[in-house]
Amino acid sequence: MHNKKIYILILFCLILGTLSSCTEKGKSEDKLADQKSFTDMVYPALDTENSRWFFFSSASRPFGMVNLSPDTEIDGAWGSGYRYNTDTIKGFSHIHAWQMAGISVMPVTISAENEKTVFEDFYSKFSHETEKISPGYQYVELDRYQIKTAITSTTRVGLHHYAFPANDQAAILFNLNTLLGPSENQDGELNKINNRELSGKVVISSTSRRPKPVTVFFKVLLDAEITDVIQDEKTGNYLVNLDKADKDVLMKVGMSYTSIANASQNIEKELPHWDFDQVVTESKSEWNKLLGRIKVEGGSEQDQRRFYTDLWHALQGRRIISDFNGAYPDNTGEKFRVGQLPLDENGKPKFNQFNSDSFWGAQWTINTLWGLVYPEIKKQFVYSLMQYYKDGGLIPRGPSGGNYTYVMTGASSTPFIVSAIQEGLITEDLENVYQGLKKNHMTGGMMEKAGYEHKTNLGGGLKYYMENGFVPYPIPEGVFAGHQDGASLTLEYAYQDWTLAQLAKKLGKEEDYQYFLKRSDNFKNVYDESTGWMRPKNVDGKWFENYDPYAYKVGFVEANGAQATWFVPHNLEGLAELMGGSAKAVDKLNSQFEEAEKLGFTAGTSHDLEEHPEYRRIPINYGNQPSIQTAFIFHKLGRPDLTHYWSRKVVEKTFSGLAPSTGYNGDEDQGLMGSLSVLMKIGLFQMNGGVNEDPEYLIGSPIFDKVTIQLNPDYYSGAAFTIDANNNSKENVYVQSVLLNEQPLKGYIIRHSQIIGGGKLELQLSNNSTPNSDTIKTQK
Repeated sequence: MHNKKIYILILFCLILGTLSSCTEKGKSEDKLADQKSFTDMVYPALDTENSRWFFFSSASRPFGMVNLSPDTEIDGAWGSGYRYNTDTIKGFSHIHAWQMAGISVMPVTISAENEKTVFEDFYSKFSHETEKISPGYQYVELDRYQIKTAITSTTRVGLHHYAFPANDQAAILFNLNTLLGPSENQDGELNKINNRELSGKVVISSTSRRPKPVTVFFKVLLDAEITDVIQDEKTGNYLVNLDKADKDVLMKVGMSYTSIANASQNIEKELPHWDFDQVVTESKSEWNKLLGRIKVEGGSEQDQRRFYTDLWHALQGRRIISDFNGAYPDNTGEKFRVGQLPLDENGKPKFNQFNSDSFWGAQWTINTLWGLVYPEIKKQFVYSLMQYYKDGGLIPRGPSGGNYTYVMTGASSTPFIVSAIQEGLITEDLENVYQGLKKNHMTGGMMEKAGYEHKTNLGGGLKYYMENGFVPYPIPEGVFAGHQDGASLTLEYAYQDWTLAQLAKKLGKEEDYQYFLKRSDNFKNVYDESTGWMRPKNVDGKWFENYDPYAYKVGFVEANGAQATWFVPHNLEGLAELMGGSAKAVDKLNSQFEEAEKLGFTAGTSHDLEEHPEYRRIPINYGNQPSIQTAFIFHKLGRPDLTHYWSRKVVEKTFSGLAPSTGYNGDEDQGLMGSLSVLMKIGLFQMNGGVNEDPEYLIGSPIFDKVTIQLNPDYYSGAAFTIDANNNSKENVYVQSVLLNEQPLKGYIIRHSQIIGGGKLELQLSNNSTPNSDTIKTQK
């Protein structure tokens, strides 16, 4: 059993922020003090003034099914969850995921004044002054009740500690029937099994993006006696009263999307004990191991703190939905079923099944970071996507609740999966993988469906793209969903066709290779030479009239024409040729950066400001995915010096803050912006998503003096890859020369095989924009 006296001491140390100084109190504290802690560098409150339901995290493991944290706003997917400027806690919920929310609980004290009103009046003020947050842990005091709360978790189990005030009636409210972020929670049930155990379930209702409801099952274990469980007739919610003698209460909440039995087993396997401090320590250790894969030296303390906060976000948002035993919810068919993941020789699941926002924009973010630093994670996600294909017949681009959501556009899973194959992470069953990806690019696949288009296949305009070489704007059949912006769809499909062509080439499918390669040239069909911009066309092939390249979302998905014109990551040389040559293209893009700098390279500091008149006309926007590659376009056009200059400017203006009011400008789509920031700061970037043979990385300008990437020995032969940026400073941003393992490296390009073999990349930086002539030669 848990030793409460020891726990109270440890909790006291945590509250004071002096846990590392309490080393004489126990072995676990010794380990915490001696361990280099990357989690201590993380600032979880970053951008929480602008966050959305799945943005904030505290009591969660990497990709944990449980993401337990307090909610200060609960009304909608946007502007909800933990919002820093709202001073009222409305419950602690266990699910903060893409289109998923559930199991909200609230510790309360009961008196004559509130025993009849507590079901509808239970919110409590709190103060950030007494709050403590770190990866895997949060402490907060509920001012209304004078309850001190601490929360942590395993992957599938939330663990709560409540210190109730003396002489008050302690209780826990289960708010199972309520609006909770993106969805209604309804049909909530809570059953008392015995004086220390409860079980229940709640239906997470369907949303406009997730068309089917999903049930979450849970098991509750307490180390205190339950005196009674009361259900309120009006709200349908439950109050669990506890024995008055127990003022310090621990509660486990294990969850499952398949059954109460599996929720119970998740507790048995992951949390068989009651040692709160041990769970905090283990969670911290798990985060430290992943964050410690990249070690940075140099820069300011704020630079390093922001870096590890970015890296932490790159491992956030997307959530495990399979149980410890591999059972998972499959909602892809007409009827719900419980699926079973394949098991290894030890009876453990070979991978997890995931809930995930779209991979839209992942080609410039997690494609690269996960593939290089976390290959085991990337491999799991590919397997998960292929499990959806096995179950439902399509590879998803953003699954939720075990089903397709059709979030965003195109076939964004294609570059993610193809890059994993080119990196050597996926080597088996490639024919099946190829056929699944190809299906998405043809009639009946993902490309036919625009955002949230559940009942038709017309909004994506694929038939026009295949027949005429472009998607018209507007779609003649009408509006069926969001993001039916023909010019953007054309550009996206062309790039994704090129990525599929690379896999066809690898597999010796020459006819398919030539077919998709030809389709990848379709970007040329929406380039208007008379204006110098990408421009929408109607179904008859006529240019959109009164065209304004700075008009937001007119033919372009979450962008304007100026931003989207550069979305040709597979053939920037061809785009430059259309513009009259590389020099003219460089001048054009440089002018856009000069103008964008005046607004800090973002369309405001939150996603909802993008359409504000002051921001929507910005020519480059690092607050959303469509133009986040643009600083590295100069590199591909023969001007790496401008890449070095502008990428440093973007990092300084956009990805350097450390405050609740800023950070990702409100649109951190499950690690995409965090991982982009990491890549820009270490100076490695993949323009085409890493989908060509032996993927290439463009060398940028690291902000740190030294970066050490610990390579996963299960996947890569090298132990570590180090980047030394000599003479680095805020002024010295230009890379003059490059050595790889003491040998000159030309072209500012390094291949995947060269990195994963380990070694040292040595960069010489200066304030001179003219590099050594040998360095700029193209690498062969």
